[in-house]
Amino acid sequence: MIVGATSRQNGQYTYCEQCPLRCRSSLREFTAEELAFVRQFKVDELRVGAGSSFLQQGTSSEHLYTVLSGWAFRYKMLDDGRRQILNYALPADLVGLQGAVMREMEHSVEALTNVVLCVFPRSKLWDLYTRFPSLAFDLTWLASREEQILDENLLSVGRRSATERIAFLLLHLYMRAEEAGLVAANTVEFPFTQQHLADTLGMSLVHTNKTLRRLAPRSAFYWKDRMFKMADRAALAELAGADAATGKPRPFI
Repeated sequence: MIVGATSRQNGQYTYCEQCPLRCRSSLREFTAEELAFVRQFKVDELRVGAGSSFLQQGTSSEHLYTVLSGWAFRYKMLDDGRRQILNYALPADLVGLQGAVMREMEHSVEALTNVVLCVFPRSKLWDLYTRFPSLAFDLTWLASREEQILDENLLSVGRRSATERIAFLLLHLYMRAEEAGLVAANTVEFPFTQQHLADTLGMSLVHTNKTLRRLAPRSAFYWKDRMFKMADRAALAELAGADAATGKPRPFI
């Protein structure tokens, strides 16, 4: 049992037909047949409290999850307690696929806020691949996107300057939040701290803080008390050396 987690037994449950993610223009629509299958594929709904890990490095997983609401992050720990954050999970993101196809999890996943998860059993994954090639492609797309994000993170840690690292990560997370429908009036609540940024970018907390202070006069964004406002997306993209263009609707399960 996950500490701080509850399931559909508490009476709260979101059926796929009423899924709030389906109204997002950034996400592709299911066909009627796909929707019917996904409804059967989903067997539970899990609510995890902030600070609880619902997937653990070194353990096997019988389930994979789609984030219905909230923020989480994937991370690895060294024996001495040092943490490397690998990526963040937002609404419509899939987590746990690694544990579903390999012997055990190679990383952990922690809820950054209170999180609601759609639960899918590993035992039905082959059924998805054999009956719905379109959904199988969607899973492949999601895995490929995860690889792309890790490529960018490796590039940041290995080659980008401190300013470029932070500018890229803030732009990336803002665009992810925008895709998930969490941005209003160019503003989003970022639930993470400077320590989370430091653990993502391989920087010390002091270095992270100093770099953010150097970025402040550029007026590309404002970040106070976890409220982040994008003032000049193009300027932040230029600082990051990145493309700020949005893509076409993406899949989710």
